[in-house]
Amino acid sequence: MSTYVIGDIQGCFGAFEALLDKVGFNPAHDRLWITGDLVNRGEDSLAVLRWCMAHDHAVTAILGNHDLHLLAVAEGFVPPHKKDTLEMILAAKDRHAVLTWLRHRPMLHYEDIGNQRWMMVHAGLAPDWTAEDAARHAREIEHVLRSDSWKKFLKHMYGNEPRLWSPNLSGQERLRFIANALTRTRYLHADGSLEFQHKMALASAPPALTAWFDFPTRKSRDVRLLIGHWSTLGLIVRPDLVALDTGCLWGGALTAFRLEDDALFQVQCLARRTPG
Repeated sequence: MSTYVIGDIQGCFGAFEALLDKVGFNPAHDRLWITGDLVNRGEDSLAVLRWCMAHDHAVTAILGNHDLHLLAVAEGFVPPHKKDTLEMILAAKDRHAVLTWLRHRPMLHYEDIGNQRWMMVHAGLAPDWTAEDAARHAREIEHVLRSDSWKKFLKHMYGNEPRLWSPNLSGQERLRFIANALTRTRYLHADGSLEFQHKMALASAPPALTAWFDFPTRKSRDVRLLIGHWSTLGLIVRPDLVALDTGCLWGGALTAFRLEDDALFQVQCLARRTPG
């Protein structure tokens, strides 16, 4: 049995199929983890979701910001963005089943494999969170998304405040911070507060900002992190971090990482879009 982790697919179903074929993925005995952003901007987000649903027994897919955005658009809480490609999902006969399946995905996945503790998160973690804290806070979002209050959460999900974690946060502000940390984080200010403006690679960052995973007092250093979300970061494989969003949507590659031996697999993507 092998466990493969794939970075942001974002609806690029052709590249996804090609990568599964390249690694020889067999859902009868292999497992597939996906770092979030299954949908949007690519050519066939609906096919990606249907494939994952059909292989649900072998797939652990967490939610990214584009997945949450789809759920909010589907309920009419926000209009689609100009570059969104969600129409096929919204018009599908099995729309309800697909969106219900998506709404019940986890926000984070935490598992011991062999002698390694792994944590897969779409974007990032607040620096004050231990791995156990992060898992507990992720469950807060999962609980509300699976409850009768899920529409209320989505309606009030958008916004950049609060930016600094406090255990005293409550209500929609608490949920918004947790969701933003898990699905939108790239850089942090010196006080550990979330920064949402800068999306470029580390070499282009203003000196006052620090990549969240390199924040000096980060409390989640006892796990090896698997992340997506940050296409300009590119592929990073190091003892504490594996970053797997290699910009398939922008004409880069779609990347798979095998947990058992750190093997990497890639297929080149045909898309040529302008990041944004």
